[in-house]
This record gives sequence, structure tokens and C-alpha cells, in this order.
Amino acid sequence: MNPLLNVLSIIFLIGGAFFLIVGSIGVVRLPDFYSRTHATGKSDTLGLLLVLTGLAFYEWEILESIKLLLIAVFVGIANPTATHALARAAYHLGLKPWFRDAKDYTTKGSEKS
Repeated sequence: MNPLLNVLSIIFLIGGAFFLIVGSIGVVRLPDFYSRTHATGKSDTLGLLLVLTGLAFYEWEILESIKLLLIAVFVGIANPTATHALARAAYHLGLKPWFRDAKDYTTKGSEKS
């Protein structure tokens, strides 16, 4: 196997793993459904596309690489569409977005007695 393909596949796999981990942290840390959906919709799609591209570089046989890239295309189409449908359904069911209270913007030093 070509060492350049090994390096490319490792770069794509590490980049994809990074975005998948960031998306998972976003699900845990963000305050409401809409921001969590945004975190998973964006970063998980990109992470999975990078991982599948890295695997296609690693495999490098034409049939397997085409299959992996075809899966990446379908994920790239379906995942944002599903995320949008979930957020739209939540909005139509009346789920309100989270807003910070006005009192959270003040600091202790600027409060007037």
C-alpha cells in the first residue's frame, strides 16, 4: 500500500473522530433540543463523511471505495434532512427554544442596590 494513502486515511479518520467526539460533547453540554440537534446534525454528518472517506482511502480497491463513497453521499443527504425534519416537528408541536434570562447578563458588580 502507498504510504501517502496511509497518511491520508489517518488524517481523515482522526478528523472524523474529532468531529464525532465534538458532536457527542455538544449533545451533553448544550441546553435545549434545538441546539443539541444543531450540534449533532452538523458535526456528526461531517465526522461520518470524513471517517468514510478515510476508510475509502485505506481500502483503495475500486469497488469497496465506491461503496463507501456512495454511503457517504447518502449520509450527506439523509442526515441533514432528518435533522431538519426533527427540529421542524418539535417546533410545530410547540417546543419552545431556550432563552437566557435577562438577569443572567448582569454581573454582581454592576447590580444597583
